[in-house]
Amino acid sequence: RVRFMTSHPKDLSDKVIAAIRDGEHLCEHIHLPVQYGSNRILKAMNRVYTVESYRDLVRRIRAAIPEVSLTTDLIVGFPGETDEDFQQMLDFLREIRYDSAYTFIYSKRSGTPAATMENQVEESVKKERLNALMAVQNEISLAINEKLLGRTLEVMVEGPSKNDASVWMGRTRTNKIVLFAHAGEKPGDFIDVRITHPQTWVLKGERVS
Repeated sequence: RVRFMTSHPKDLSDKVIAAIRDGEHLCEHIHLPVQYGSNRILKAMNRVYTVESYRDLVRRIRAAIPEVSLTTDLIVGFPGETDEDFQQMLDFLREIRYDSAYTFIYSKRSGTPAATMENQVEESVKKERLNALMAVQNEISLAINEKLLGRTLEVMVEGPSKNDASVWMGRTRTNKIVLFAHAGEKPGDFIDVRITHPQTWVLKGERVS
């Protein structure tokens, strides 16, 4: 299995989308970091794309690969971020509906232009916004996973879970973690698992013979 991960949306061309769609070993999972959901902040970050162009890219991906899962990176508290910017971020999140997101608080890095920008956001505000962002994303992730209840998915076995050696884990082609009772499977095996308990971050299921 091969997954496409990019550091920048500009690198994801229609040709690559078609390759993922048509490639037998290329998984239906794309990590596409957006960083923010407001054009003003994207410009300040020097991301060179807009909310509109990113939205169009997502539309093309989902049109070509209907079963795709999308994940992303999000940053809150970038210098100059206002309540209006943050609300646009939440609206964008609800519109795009990522399967999951890695969320971060902006922190100064010496030598970067942002470190010397005016209107640095207070740490307490950053944490408050991060919690609000995570709450919205968790709600979306759970709703997406709940649609998988009762479905049988192909899972590539990875090994025992961290907390219980009798419970093993694997991943779907869409990069969702699935937990199941171990019954002799080996890492690298491909098995079918029926999802019985979808959760926000993981899916629990039973192996189907």
